[in-house]
Amino acid sequence: MAVRAARGAHPHFEPEALAFLARLARNNRREWFNPRKHLYVEQVRQPMVRLVAALMDDMAEYARNFLRSPEKCVMRIYRDTRFSQDKTPYKKNVAAWFAATGLEKTSGGGFYLHISPRELVIAAGLYMPDREQLARVRHHLLEHHAELRKLLNAAAVKRNFTRFEGLELTRAPKGFPPEHPAMDLLRCRQWGVAATLDPAIATTDALFAEARKRFRLAAPLVHLLNTPLLASTQASRQPKAFRLE
Repeated sequence: MAVRAARGAHPHFEPEALAFLARLARNNRREWFNPRKHLYVEQVRQPMVRLVAALMDDMAEYARNFLRSPEKCVMRIYRDTRFSQDKTPYKKNVAAWFAATGLEKTSGGGFYLHISPRELVIAAGLYMPDREQLARVRHHLLEHHAELRKLLNAAAVKRNFTRFEGLELTRAPKGFPPEHPAMDLLRCRQWGVAATLDPAIATTDALFAEARKRFRLAAPLVHLLNTPLLASTQASRQPKAFRLE
């Protein structure tokens, strides 16, 4: 059953949620977690679902293509340890990822937040694009780099976020003109903004307000980055005989 935000409520976590995550970090073992899984669901996961539901209600005004089941936005507590030397089975935070319709299973631009005993992180942008998506965004920025700069340099954005470092290449990406005025942006492999806040905020009514404010500020940036990716997705869904070349 879908969870919706209560009207007039300000969803947040109780202190017990941060305490549970702190204990999990010290006891990151299945034999500790499994008999306490019900506490994780009640104290950590369900409050996150309620927070996501409230943010979804607000996003209906400025990001309707991000609306989906809140439960599907909350990320699993289980770590993927297949390619990691760290074999601890559980994450040390509770997190949510808001993806655009059509990009749910890819690395498109979106909104993110996580809460742990050490930090509250609110972020937005394109974080891990695949090779094809990276190329599409770079080609888009050849003509729209001024728009991206304006969004990243907006006073309100700079007050409330820091910019991703971007994992910049040391030289121009293959096939792009080295002297292009957007080259500093084209060398990036990710674009976005993030804010790291006091985790104590997560246990107050300010949690929803902080996430709401920052998601709204970052929405134009996310939409710009997703424009070439969504255009590609929509074209791929057309019947073959009518697909645009």
